[in-house]
Amino acid sequence: MTLLTRRDFLRKTAAASAGALTGASLKPVLSFPSSFTGKHETETKLRIGYLPITDAAPLLIAHARGYYQEEGLKVDRPIKIRNWSALSESFFTGKFNVTHMLLPMPVWTRYNNKAPVKVMAWDHTNGSAITVRADAGITGFEDLGGKHIAVPYWYSMHNVILQMGLKKAGLIPVIQPQSAPLRPNEVNLFILPPSEMPVALFGKKIDGYIVAEPFNAIAEIKLRAKIMRFTGDIWKNHPCCVVVMNENLVRSRPVFTQKVINAIVRAQLWILNNRAEAARILSIDGNKYLPAPEKILLRVFTGYDNLAIYGKGTVPRAIRHPEWNIGRIGFQPYPYPSATRFIVKEMARTLMEGNTAFLKRLDPDGVAKDLVDYTFVKKAIANVGGPEKFDAISIENPWEREEVFDL
Repeated sequence: MTLLTRRDFLRKTAAASAGALTGASLKPVLSFPSSFTGKHETETKLRIGYLPITDAAPLLIAHARGYYQEEGLKVDRPIKIRNWSALSESFFTGKFNVTHMLLPMPVWTRYNNKAPVKVMAWDHTNGSAITVRADAGITGFEDLGGKHIAVPYWYSMHNVILQMGLKKAGLIPVIQPQSAPLRPNEVNLFILPPSEMPVALFGKKIDGYIVAEPFNAIAEIKLRAKIMRFTGDIWKNHPCCVVVMNENLVRSRPVFTQKVINAIVRAQLWILNNRAEAARILSIDGNKYLPAPEKILLRVFTGYDNLAIYGKGTVPRAIRHPEWNIGRIGFQPYPYPSATRFIVKEMARTLMEGNTAFLKRLDPDGVAKDLVDYTFVKKAIANVGGPEKFDAISIENPWEREEVFDL
């Protein structure tokens, strides 16, 4: 996958119009077995699959820096997968034994599809934004009425956060063909793979999108699009992607599992202290894990503090809480139960395609205890010096926090 130039975007816009926005792309359907047994659970080689977004950075940096190997693991180079459905299907059919998923996805797959998936750690925090066309006249959620906005997956933090903002602004999210008329207070939502979003935005097939980096930075730098709001400025240090493994593998191979989590936590800490170098390694100018040049990734990893671009007096105002002292993307591995509980509650109020009745039957406290394994990540955090090494930790009570929002 390579980064498109402006000329490439012009040439590919027709393809986006003809294919990317058809009804077939609106329904992300997984075709994995309802009872995932993890047939490769006795193997020792680590096999990593990932979507080429910055959410996957810890999995990739752990490979680039040799942390898996230092833990005594045999590992192949991580494999890029184009979209969330394909990545999930590859994981659930045993092609990969560790990957990252948008946090709502394992909720869906464990409790609706009965797959034994376990959340082992947070992969990162923040790392996403709402990006809009510069000529669309959009400065905030209240301007999204009558617009077409793409999300990467129904079971995503992006869909949850976007709809929270729409409802606060008095707007109604709908899912319908783009050809159908929209009322002024309706916002049409549909699925697009992240890599197709900038193309569709440039071709004016959509008005905006909410997605992980680097596709927001690509649009603002290459296409002069605008960041309407960073998601981390809405929900402070929110989880997005999480590290997942097969529960059967976790139970049967605890030593292997601990080594995997050790390497990923080490990578997160290294990124926090070496943001610019991480951008270089991940870029097409470095180890080519992500489809973006170093310049783009430097904006993602180091460019959040530029309030002249994003802060007070700018339109749109993407950063409204500089006092939160967060990053455009952050790295904090501990999966706070408070965030899981909130996500489960909010998912039940979020519009999605398909049968979502199971969400209303879930107990948020029960999910926080059952879905997440805290044992391995706590030990891995202790191994690197304790929770104080990471961002936004309360030293007095490092394993609990209060969720902070401002829509």
